[in-house]
Amino acid sequence: MKILETERLRLRTLDQDDAVFYLALVNTPGFIEFIGDRGIRTVEAAAQAIAEGPMAMQAKLGHSIYLVERKDSGEPVGMSGLIKRDTLDHVDIGYAFLPEHCGKGYAYEAAQAVLEHARSDIKLTRLLAITSPGNVASIGLLEKLGLRLEKVVHLTAEDTGTNLYSLVFIK
Repeated sequence: MKILETERLRLRTLDQDDAVFYLALVNTPGFIEFIGDRGIRTVEAAAQAIAEGPMAMQAKLGHSIYLVERKDSGEPVGMSGLIKRDTLDHVDIGYAFLPEHCGKGYAYEAAQAVLEHARSDIKLTRLLAITSPGNVASIGLLEKLGLRLEKVVHLTAEDTGTNLYSLVFIK
C-alpha cells in the first residue's frame, strides 16, 4: 500500500514479497554496525521478520517502517518510517539504505516526507530518533531534519550509549 510519494521516491508498506531486499539490507555492514545484527540469514527469516515487525506494527498502529523505492524504476533503495519501540516513550523516525544508494539524497528526501507525515497525517506532537554516537551521516541527517540531541540513553543493559534526538511539533 502506497503511503507517501516524493519527487523521486515512493514509500509503501513492506510485505513478505520484499524479503529478498530486506535480507540484503539488514546484512549490509552499515546496518550491522549502526543498527545491529538481526541474525536474519535466510529469505524465510526475512519474510518472518517483516510479518512480525513492520506488517504487525502497521496493522496495530497505522504506521511502520516503509519500503522506499524509486518512482522511475520501482527499484527498492532503502527503508524509512515511524517506529514505536517499547524502550521509548514516543514514536521515532528510522531509516536505512543500501550502500549503493547512499549519497544521492534519498535518505533526506524520504525522511523529510516521513517527518511531514508524522506531523500532518498522524498528528504526532513529538518525534524522536536514535543513532549511534559514531554514525556521523545519520547525525547530520537528523540535524538537517531539525531534530536536536536531547541526551544519551541506554536502551539495553549492553548499550554503551545511544544518542536520543527529538523534535517537538508546534501546533
